[in-house]
Parts: sequence; structure tokens; C-alpha cells
Amino acid sequence: MEYRTLGKTGIKVSPYCLGAMMFGAVGNADHEDSIRIIHKALDAGINFIDTADFYSRGESEEIVGKALKGRRDHIVLATKANLPMGTDPNQQGNSRRWLVRAVEDSLRRLQTDYIDLFQIHRPAPDTDIEETLSALTDLVRAGKIRAIGSSTFPVSDIVEAQWMAERRGLARFRCEQPSYSILNRSIEREVLPTCEKYGMGVMVWSPLSMGLLTGRYRKGQQTDSARVRFNPGYMTDAGKLDAVEQLIIVAQEAGLSLTHMAMAFAIAHPGVTSANLGPRTMAQLDDLLAGAGVTLSDEVLDNIDQIVAPGTDVGPLHAAYNPPAITQVRLRRRPDAERVAA
Repeated sequence: MEYRTLGKTGIKVSPYCLGAMMFGAVGNADHEDSIRIIHKALDAGINFIDTADFYSRGESEEIVGKALKGRRDHIVLATKANLPMGTDPNQQGNSRRWLVRAVEDSLRRLQTDYIDLFQIHRPAPDTDIEETLSALTDLVRAGKIRAIGSSTFPVSDIVEAQWMAERRGLARFRCEQPSYSILNRSIEREVLPTCEKYGMGVMVWSPLSMGLLTGRYRKGQQTDSARVRFNPGYMTDAGKLDAVEQLIIVAQEAGLSLTHMAMAFAIAHPGVTSANLGPRTMAQLDDLLAGAGVTLSDEVLDNIDQIVAPGTDVGPLHAAYNPPAITQVRLRRRPDAERVAA
């Protein structure tokens, strides 16, 4: 497998990263089967694994830790923290208080004494970025983390973090992990150019757009699956399904499966370092690995551009981050008295 450099870190990673979200109770609860899947991915040349404390409340990290016994030194291991790990309001977020605890917990579950890439899973508007970077810097200096990154950060937060690190002499984010697929291309507009500017690697999640780009979900067909039940608006969106039908034709004319075309698209952009594979079963991994050598011609990429224009999304990705300026009504509307006075 041909390896790429993760930003300016000098760390070499495979263009496909094994995402571990589906290992554990929310996906494959069979630890031994999950370990076999991980081993097969490693044997195929993948040296990059991404998990998070939140995935099955730590179970994913435990499975990855067991799978890496005897192989840890050859793997670039990434994990994340921010999302709730309990009912206590301080068992989440980006405070020093929580991140130090979260790293220690992840190290224990992963059965390792260092994490190659520790990422902040989502922004925390209630926490100064200096507080977060200061805590992460101390963890880097303690040897518990090799590099730090962010996930699903808006461009303004990416830039602010870089400036803060420079001004305060703190460790800086070396990688961003945004969502990216043929159906969700908005990061091409600002996120990818900004990451390139600051020498950040980019590891993208959901390159198959929550499964829509597998070809399993088709217009006019009823599909009963966990994805449809949990994300009915996304998986049945008419605009997305229309685009999928057109993309299936492009893939067929190129002699490719839709899945292989979608994965090849995700790693074709020069600003993308690696794309997450998220298999739940061995069959899914086998299919994804079968497309590992696929590259797309300019003609195919041009045809994709005609269906989904560069820098645009075919509807929102509900799992992505929306800042308080969007989610909180009070930040979008003047108080009643001011509106009446106007």
C-alpha cells in the first residue's frame, strides 16, 4: 500500500484508515470477530486506526486494544474525546479537567502507553481554546500523546486554534477530521484549503455518506435497516436519492461499484490524507479492500462534478457539527422589545 504523510508531522499513514465506530455494542458486539476484522485490515497494509471513547462507551477502544497486542508499534493509533461518557456534566467537553481524565481512560482501554493522534471530537463553545490546547500540550510533553487534532471544526475554529497555539507557544492541531463524500463536498470550499495552508493532515469520515453511497438505498425502494430507523430524514432524502441514481450510472459506465467509486473519490482530493472505512462485518471489509487500488479518471471526476458541484452538499449531514449561532434561537433573533422598537 502507498502511504501518505499526515500533514507536516512526518507520520506515514495508509490512504484508508480503519474506523472502529462499529466495533462494540452499537455494531458488532462479537469481540473476537471484530478483532479478526481489524487483523485482516492490518494484514492488507492499513496502518491507521481511528476510534473514540464515545464509541460504545469505551468498548470500541477495548476491542482495538486487544487487537493490537503484539502489533502496537507498527500502527498509527488515533482516538478522540469530547462527547458524553456519563451523566456527570463534567464527563464530557474540552476542559483540562476532563481531557486529562479522558486520555488516561483511553490509554487504559487501549492497553498502550501513548496515543499517536488524540483528537477533540467536537468544538466546545463554552471552553476557551487556550484551556484545551494547554491541557493537550502538557499531555504531549508527558509523552502520552504524539500529535493532536480536531474533528468537524468550523474553519473559524481551526484558524483560531492555530493562532492561539502560535501566540502562546502551545502544541497545535496537526490534523482535522471532517465529514466528506460525493454528497457532502462543502469542505472543499474552505476547510481543505485552510488545512493545507496550516500543514494539517485531513482524515475524513463518512466517505460513503452514512451508507447512501453503497447502492443499498435506492429511490422508490423500501429498505428497513437501523440506519433508516435512526436517520430517516437523511436516508430517505429525495435530493440525495436522486443524486445516488445518477452516480450509479457513472459508476457502471466506469466499470466500478458505487462503493469503490465513492471511496476512490474521497482520497482523490490532494487535501485529503486518509478516508475512514467503517466495516461492521468481514464481508464489508472485503468489499472495501477490493477497491483499495481504484483511481478515478478525470472523465469520471468531471461527471461527478456535474451531479454534485464542487464545494456543495446535497442536503445537510445531521451528524455534523452545528454551532450555537445556528442551534440556539436566542442567538438568531433579537429580543421581542428590540424587534417591536425597530
